[in-house]
Amino acid sequence: MNNNYLELYKKYFIPSYEPVNFVPTHGHGSHLYNGDNVDLIDFAGGVAATALGQTNELLIEALTKQANQLWHVGNIFTNLPQLELAQKLIENTCFDKVFFSNCGTEAVEAALKLAKRYALKTYGDQKCEIVAFNNAFHGRTLLSVSTGGQAKYRNGFEPLPLAIKHAPFNQLNGLEDLITSNTAAVILEPIQAEGGVIPAKLEFLQKIRELCDLHHVALIFDEVQTGMGRTGSLFAYIQYGVEPDIIAVAKALANGFPIGATLAKEPFTSGFEFASHGATFGGNPLSCAVANKTFDIINNKDFLNAVSAKHKLLVDELYKINQKLDLYCDIRGKGLIVGAELHDKYKGNAYKLVHIAIKHRVSVLNASPNVTRFLPALNIPEADIKEGMKRLANALVEFKQLLA
Repeated sequence: MNNNYLELYKKYFIPSYEPVNFVPTHGHGSHLYNGDNVDLIDFAGGVAATALGQTNELLIEALTKQANQLWHVGNIFTNLPQLELAQKLIENTCFDKVFFSNCGTEAVEAALKLAKRYALKTYGDQKCEIVAFNNAFHGRTLLSVSTGGQAKYRNGFEPLPLAIKHAPFNQLNGLEDLITSNTAAVILEPIQAEGGVIPAKLEFLQKIRELCDLHHVALIFDEVQTGMGRTGSLFAYIQYGVEPDIIAVAKALANGFPIGATLAKEPFTSGFEFASHGATFGGNPLSCAVANKTFDIINNKDFLNAVSAKHKLLVDELYKINQKLDLYCDIRGKGLIVGAELHDKYKGNAYKLVHIAIKHRVSVLNASPNVTRFLPALNIPEADIKEGMKRLANALVEFKQLLA
């Protein structure tokens, strides 16, 4: 049955993806099932989106209630779920105002446009440069893919927007020459996710914050993947104690229901005024209703503490497997964003494991060609972590034999 589905995919879809040989038809919690009711333990988590798993009853209730009241009104109106969500986001963070969009790429795009427009209006057209970092990923629009630091996502889309500089991530040397009075914005991920699950060093973030303050530059954190409890705090910037001026949020904000948010501090919020930016479905009442309930569940001290405890369990189980198989040279991350980097002899093959793992009824991701990435639901039961790791161990045995 799954093979038939994949044949339909190949027949009708532009080939931007390469789906695995498992087509989920239903799911619950951290389990996915296909049409034959075969179960899969999900360590991929919708690429960090389904932070509360599948078919969460509280989210279904919130969505159903809103669906019986108001679906969509467009942005000539505001709506009550939108207002409620805005209040929660602002009152629980360091930011002053929010703009809603549909996804992480749009949230990043809005952040960059907001920063550039503020700089232009305030300081003139010479303050136009964006500083970004090698190995980063910020989305798929032309501006966001240009700030991303991976050529494979940019190739073939030239000419790219100008005035974007890239520098090595986590390297202090040269930052003073990079961030200047001509810089409008610096954008980075507190943990480079697609780039290999590489956490930023505290002194790196502190130095960038210092330089941004010195030169009146908007510091943008892309927390599309690390936000909403993923690292064990509501947002990763809270753990670091370094506040950005603008932040991009999406993915888990509504547990995979499409929504993005760009939060900003004053005075950077003045970069937009009436009609300077928009999103038809941004702040849709359905997505905001789900996001409100998701936010309430995640923004809880006990819930976030449990994420840190599950990090230890997942990493401990991964170390045990690696002691026997010796596939990984480094295991890193925070909370439930974990990356395991392959030894040199296995590098370049991380995506092969994604497909092999499916055969053993567990899903993982790659992050770069060299890193296996784990992004399970934040509320995944400990029993599912242990069972998923047993299945992964079998997959890793096959992976090692394949590359022997």
